[in-house]
Amino acid sequence: MKMKKILAVALLALVFSACGNKKAEPTEETTSTAATVSITIKGSDTVLPLSQKEAESYMKEHPEASITIVGGGSGVGITALTEGTTDIAMSSRVLKMDEKMNFETKGQKITEVIIAGDALAVIVHPKNKVNQLTHEQISDIYTGKTKNWKEVGGSDMKIIAYSRETSSGTYEFFKEHVMDKKNYDASVLNMPATGAIVQSVGQTEGAIGYIGLAYETKEVKQLAVSYDQGKTFVEPSIANAQNGTYPVSRPLYYYFDEKKAETVRPFIDYILSETGQKNVLEVGYVPLNK
Repeated sequence: MKMKKILAVALLALVFSACGNKKAEPTEETTSTAATVSITIKGSDTVLPLSQKEAESYMKEHPEASITIVGGGSGVGITALTEGTTDIAMSSRVLKMDEKMNFETKGQKITEVIIAGDALAVIVHPKNKVNQLTHEQISDIYTGKTKNWKEVGGSDMKIIAYSRETSSGTYEFFKEHVMDKKNYDASVLNMPATGAIVQSVGQTEGAIGYIGLAYETKEVKQLAVSYDQGKTFVEPSIANAQNGTYPVSRPLYYYFDEKKAETVRPFIDYILSETGQKNVLEVGYVPLNK
């Protein structure tokens, strides 16, 4: 999938829907007069491009299906699932305890399905001299301890850190696994979508951000990361996520209410099939079958 398409969806948060054999663009909403099965998917911007690709592929084979997809963040999707306004919640993190309790209180039996894997890439402007950072250096940048690139081997230039907003599962994952649960510094700029981070970092020489692999573009540079205090640096890639050498890797999830199982299971089974996992690789994420 082209980066231009991903950015358009992430920035404008438009609904994606396609039908039959006609390829749908993410900036348009189309409906099928023959559709008898309707599925709504909402949530993680990380999972968004993958869900789009899978839905487009699935509906070419199943013209009776109509799938509508909306981003907004993992928290948004999970809240929508609680409220019954989406059939599937996309998430780049596991459910929190309070979310599980909300589902239980409402009598909702929620099923979790891992549909793919992802490596979270730390990105900078292509002109930045820094090519690698340790786990500790990244944490110090986002907690505000390190404020200039010269402190980590770069030019004398102010660091401008970009993050996802608090409703994002990627925000939560980064805080827990990269920042060791420390708080983000007040100077960190929260962005409404992953595509906005890519665009901002690509336009700002002193910027740093983090994205899922599918959002990779030549407009930004990915950094190698070390989790052994600088002894070994590993670049983010599908291969390194599969072989376990890249340390900032994670599963991507679908959540649904068991009451909707009959409706959503055929589509989810398609994603887990050989064809669906080929789509995972094509989009730029990590297939479950190595």
